Amino acid sequence: MADDKQTLLRQIPSVDAVLKQLDSEKAGIAPEYITKIARDVIDQVRADFLSDGKAPKGDIATHIAGQITAQINSLTRPYYRKVVNAAGIVLHTGLGRAVLPAAAMTQLQQEMAGYSLLQVSVEDGKRNARDGQIERMLQLLTGAEAATVVNNNAAATALVLNTIAAGKEVIVSRGQLVEIGGSFRLPDVMAFSGAKLVEVGATNKTHLRDYENAITENTAAILRVHPSNYKIRGFSSEVPLKELADLAHANGLTMFDDVGAGSLIDFTPYGFEKEPTLLEAVNDGADVITSSGDKLIGASQAGIILGNADIIKKVRKNQFARIVRTDKLTLAVLEATLKLFLDGEKPFEQVPTLKMMLRPLESIRKQASALAAKLRKAGLPCEVQIIDGFAQAGSGSFPDQNLPTKLISIDTQAMTGVALSNRLRHHTVPIFARIQDEKVCFDPRTLLAGDDKIILEALTEILGA
Repeated sequence: MADDKQTLLRQIPSVDAVLKQLDSEKAGIAPEYITKIARDVIDQVRADFLSDGKAPKGDIATHIAGQITAQINSLTRPYYRKVVNAAGIVLHTGLGRAVLPAAAMTQLQQEMAGYSLLQVSVEDGKRNARDGQIERMLQLLTGAEAATVVNNNAAATALVLNTIAAGKEVIVSRGQLVEIGGSFRLPDVMAFSGAKLVEVGATNKTHLRDYENAITENTAAILRVHPSNYKIRGFSSEVPLKELADLAHANGLTMFDDVGAGSLIDFTPYGFEKEPTLLEAVNDGADVITSSGDKLIGASQAGIILGNADIIKKVRKNQFARIVRTDKLTLAVLEATLKLFLDGEKPFEQVPTLKMMLRPLESIRKQASALAAKLRKAGLPCEVQIIDGFAQAGSGSFPDQNLPTKLISIDTQAMTGVALSNRLRHHTVPIFARIQDEKVCFDPRTLLAGDDKIILEALTEILGA
C-alpha cells in the first residue's frame, strides 16, 4: 500500500511541467501569479491525496492543468456580474438584493465615472457633510428634523445605541430580540455598542407596565425593534410605538425605533399586511429611527438614521460614524432612488423592487404563457407546464406575505431537477431557479427584460445537446 501511494505521488507533475502545458500568454494574468496558482493547486492535490488516499480521476497532470485554468478563468472574469433571478424572491440576499433603478445606474455612469462632488460645498469651497443631499430628501419624505446615512442598518443600530446609551440601560421587549442574516443578533449588537440590554415581557406578550417597571435611574432609552423577518401569531401583543414614546418622554428617555426593512409608502392599499413606515415612526414620536436603504426603498444597501436634530448631530460626531460611513457610489444610488419618491407615481413605475412586488398576476401569467410557448416550440426533450405558485419579497421584508404567481415548470428525463438547476447556474449568464416537486421552475415575477431569451438559450444548450 505504501508503495502504491508513493507511485501515485510521483505522478504529480512539477510546477514547471504543468506550466509548459498552459497557454499562459493569453491568460490575462502575469506569469508570476500563474506560477503561484499552479503551486497552490499542486499542493492541494497532494494534500487531498495524503488525507483521504484518493487520487483524481483520469490523468493527474490533465486534472491539475484543468484546475489551474478554472482558477485563472475565475479571476479574469467578473465575479460580481449579471445573473438571472428566476427564483421569485424579489429581494434575494444572495443575488444583490434590490435591483437598482435605471435612474440610479444612469447617475453612476454619467456623474460618477470621473471626479464627483462628495464632501465640499460649491458655494464656498469648504468641507461639508457628505450626506447632506440625502438628509434633505429624507426630511421632505418623512418629516424628520435631520438624517444621516451609514453602510447598513446593523451599523446604524449599533452607532445610535453607542451614541445615546453607552454604559447605560436600554429596555427591549423579549419578542423583539431579533436575529438577522449571518447570525447577527440584537443582544450581540447591543453588547458591542456598549449599551446594557434590559429584557421585558414575554416572547408573545409585552405590556406597557413591563416597560414602566423596568425603568431605573440608569435607563437611557426604550428600543422598539420591528421584527421584519418573522411574525408572532396567535395570543400575542406588543405596545404601540406612540404609547412607548409617551412613556419614554414622560421619564426623560430617548425613544429609539428600529424599523428594519423600512418603507416610504404604505403597502396596505395594495393587499399587503401592515408594515411600519418611516413617516409613521416620526409622527408617532420616535426620537431616532433606523432602517435599511435597500429592501423596501429599493436603493443601495445602507443604514438610514433619522429623527431629532440634536441626536443626529451627536451621531455624526461619534467616532464610529467614520468607521461605518458610506462611499460616493452608495450615496449616488440612494440619491437617485429617493428622488423618484419625491415625484408622485414614479417609484411605482421606476423602482424595480416596487414594480415586482406590486406586479399584477395577469401580467405574470401572460409572460409565463409566452415563455412556455417558446420553450415548447424549441422542441426540447422536456415537458413544459404552467403551475400556480408563490413568490416572496425576501431579505427580511413581509416575511409572512406570499405573493401569488405563475411558475413555468420543466420536467425532463434527461437529468434530475437538481442536475438541471446546477447546469443552469453554470451557464454563461448564471440562472437561479427554484426546485419544486423535483422539477426546475422559473418565476416570471423576478425576470427582467431579456431574461426570457437567456433562459431559452440556456435550456436549448443544455437539453438540446
